[in-house]
Amino acid sequence: MRNQGLGSWIARRRVKSEGDVAIVHGDRELRYEEFADRIGRLANGLQERGVVRGDRVAYLGNNHPDFLTTLFACGTLGAIFVPLNTRLAPRELEYMIEDSGARVLVVHEELRPLARAAAWSSGIERRIVVDGAPEVPAVEALDDVLAAASAVPPEVDVSLDDPAIILYTSGTTGRPKGAVLTHGNLTWNTLNVLVDYDVTSDERSLMIAPMFHVASLGMGALPTLLKGGTLVLQEKVDPGAVLAAIQRHRITSLSGVPTTFQMLAEHPDWAASDLSSIRKLTCGGSSVPLRVIDAYEARGLHFSSGYGMTETSPGATSIPYRTAREHLGSSGLPHFFTEVRIVGADGEQADPGETGEIEISGPNVMKEYWLRPDATRDAHHGEWLRSGDLGHVDEQGYLVVTDRLKDMIISGAENIYPAEVEQMIMELPEISSVAVVGIPDERWGEVPVALVVLAEGASLGADAVREHLGGRLAKYKIPRRVEFVDDLPRTASGKVRKADLRERYSG
Repeated sequence: MRNQGLGSWIARRRVKSEGDVAIVHGDRELRYEEFADRIGRLANGLQERGVVRGDRVAYLGNNHPDFLTTLFACGTLGAIFVPLNTRLAPRELEYMIEDSGARVLVVHEELRPLARAAAWSSGIERRIVVDGAPEVPAVEALDDVLAAASAVPPEVDVSLDDPAIILYTSGTTGRPKGAVLTHGNLTWNTLNVLVDYDVTSDERSLMIAPMFHVASLGMGALPTLLKGGTLVLQEKVDPGAVLAAIQRHRITSLSGVPTTFQMLAEHPDWAASDLSSIRKLTCGGSSVPLRVIDAYEARGLHFSSGYGMTETSPGATSIPYRTAREHLGSSGLPHFFTEVRIVGADGEQADPGETGEIEISGPNVMKEYWLRPDATRDAHHGEWLRSGDLGHVDEQGYLVVTDRLKDMIISGAENIYPAEVEQMIMELPEISSVAVVGIPDERWGEVPVALVVLAEGASLGADAVREHLGGRLAKYKIPRRVEFVDDLPRTASGKVRKADLRERYSG
């Protein structure tokens, strides 16, 4: 069988794309043959350190060539890659490392303090530092690992059904769940992108969104590399640097969230920047505001946006280019190899225009949640994945997302599940009940607000609530405002009516 998964991609590309640049990072260029050698060396280095098929390797770092080197090295061994969100608090990272059972942690030099706070002395057997020197005997420098290893990749049988990556996503219970995406899931999602976004071998994709999010990895990095294009990596979203990179590298493809595109259009260099090389703008997370569409169309640029989730690797739908204005508010048509349907309260498929839960089916839909069989069963409706979102399909087949059953908040590029924040706030004995809702924000789309009911006779300030969350939750999850209320509106069954709260506090 040999390797049918992601681990074989760059080894195959080195022949077809010899001499072509695979990755640009700062002033460094990595050609496909160099990239393939680096992947082979790391795969051998990990194998020599005891990593075998099915083991988990965690990665804590921003956009960097060695993020992808580690991903493909894991794929070469049949090991499972576990990318970690660098914006999370140590307690959150520690849970993910322990839940995944990662044997190795690859961490960037500048994130050592975060890694140390999260898991430096946990069950991790090996710690490898990118762009840094060893600190104690259990820590190794990545360059030292690579220098001592063979570039000839080890031969390990890997099928499309084997797990490739675990991506953690928060849920309604407050405990993050690891979505297990197989090599087949990621491959089929990549094929969807190649078909629906016309990715070409001369693509030059600027990666500004972090690749530890599946949207950046699945919709940008993997399709570009499969076609033999070039990835230009930026570690942080700096609007001025992004505009300069577009001109310097003649970028053809740019992906982001509405906030990012708005920041670019508002930057002083916007009008003078040469954007003529751009062929594709893709936007996810939420609908593109009309004012942002106007700003880009004035420059001759058109958006494609879409809908998806971590569990679908992540694409489910997309709007064809040049129709964003015509279908404003829509999330587009199903991807080529993916099906989307609406299911009513009776469990049957709804008619066009009828609102119900969005369900997705296709080879890009996840295999399972890591070690969570109950959650896996709950997420599936036969061969369909239950999204937890409400919407309808119009007569032309375009999906319109109307609400989220799970009350998820989307702030910038990040998903926030209120249950997780509420659980932690309820640890304070002075609090009787709490509801966290998202309210509109011009820059971030939404921001979280906490509505708190104090226990009888208790006294507590808003700063104390936020301080309790500091260092335990990622900063973007901490409510922007804390409002103290006498009571929370509830249904007859006692459930908080969050729609009422959103309407009340959105003004």
